[in-house]
Amino acid sequence: MIAKFVASFKGEHQVWINQGKIMDNSDVHMIYVLLDGVGDLPHPDLDGKTPLEAANTPILDKIASNGAIGEVISVGKGIAPESDIAVFNMLGYKFKHEDYAGRGVIEAIGIGIDFKDGDLALRGNYSTLDDQEVIIDRRAGRHIEKEDADGVAKEIEEKIKFSNPDTSVVVAPTIGHRVTVRIRNNSKKLSSKITNTDPAYSNIGGMGVAKAVGDFLKIEKCLPLEDVEDAKSTANIVNEFSEQTINICKESQINKKREEQGKKKLSCILLRDAGNKYPDVIPINEKYGMNFSCIVDMPVELGISEVLKMKAFEAGGLTDYEEKARVAAKAMETQNSIYVHLKGPDEFGHDGDAIGKMKNIEEIDQRFFKTLVENIDTNKVAIVISADHSTPCINKGHSDDPVPVLVSGDFIKKDGTTRMTEEQAKKGSIGLLQGADVVTKSLELIKSQT
Repeated sequence: MIAKFVASFKGEHQVWINQGKIMDNSDVHMIYVLLDGVGDLPHPDLDGKTPLEAANTPILDKIASNGAIGEVISVGKGIAPESDIAVFNMLGYKFKHEDYAGRGVIEAIGIGIDFKDGDLALRGNYSTLDDQEVIIDRRAGRHIEKEDADGVAKEIEEKIKFSNPDTSVVVAPTIGHRVTVRIRNNSKKLSSKITNTDPAYSNIGGMGVAKAVGDFLKIEKCLPLEDVEDAKSTANIVNEFSEQTINICKESQINKKREEQGKKKLSCILLRDAGNKYPDVIPINEKYGMNFSCIVDMPVELGISEVLKMKAFEAGGLTDYEEKARVAAKAMETQNSIYVHLKGPDEFGHDGDAIGKMKNIEEIDQRFFKTLVENIDTNKVAIVISADHSTPCINKGHSDDPVPVLVSGDFIKKDGTTRMTEEQAKKGSIGLLQGADVVTKSLELIKSQT
């Protein structure tokens, strides 16, 4: 679990004691970039190279040559993590299974849904089914018009009738195919000890873990993970939601119009990562004794920033890479560290598009990293780059493969690195890290040279 921290003061700077070690990072300036799902495996479309290896990245190469590299297993060997638990680990928060609140809760917090202990929150995907209710697209085409997503959600909320009249539901679409669902029962607390209905992910103590699956997938029945009444009744409520949602979606005028337009129907909502309690963690500024902020876009990262009490800067939309770089550089005037999450590579990994992933990495190199290095003094500001997990294009999903981590700055001892790639990461001086140790190790490297 997370260590306890005790505050003391040294001059004007706040100092934190972690297991007997004083942490005063008020003199550090670090921009910490996570490239979502950028790790990969060799791909035939790239002549046996990974997207990072195949990409033309002169700016990343320059950053790499000015630092040291290593590998990271973000959550644990054998665990293909979802983004929520992976990001928590990459920020230094390692949970035991029973202590984790669940991605559903994190996303509910991120989009501002009214949530309280005893509610049930789940992450959902709009998905497309065929006439036999076989899943033909887990993401319903991925790029769904906001008007359609909101309209179907409203139909579900208005038409669903739970057998227990004290039960209500909020269906909140976020970005693309993504949905957050909050179920509340006014007479009793709901349990998080239930299985997913999404066949692509297992629920292990609230943590979502990607499964190796084939092409034939159907919605799974929600089952209790404990032989107790709360878990059984909660599973029944979730199954009622799933069954009625399929029927409501079949009759939806929005879906009939989508079918006429040749678009994929929003046939159901696949549910996973149940949670029923607000997370209890030490704020990140207290953990590291510094002003630690972020630039994030997705509901899950927004939820993490809220839970960790991180100041979130506005920096345009998902692909406004120049703006994100400029805001990150400017933040160094008031912040010690800023965590920047760039979503792009992960989506190409899920789509199995190795060439698209390579081109997205090249775009990030020219638009984000070029702008960043033009606006910071690398003699004063360190750049740390890694990923929350690997999303190999040949798998079309997350994996437990190690990802590179790069710590760069004029004051960092160089290890001969020339590129940030999976192969060079294996040979770097940083070695193999656990995700929860990345920030601490980066701070050690920075402070040992400054």
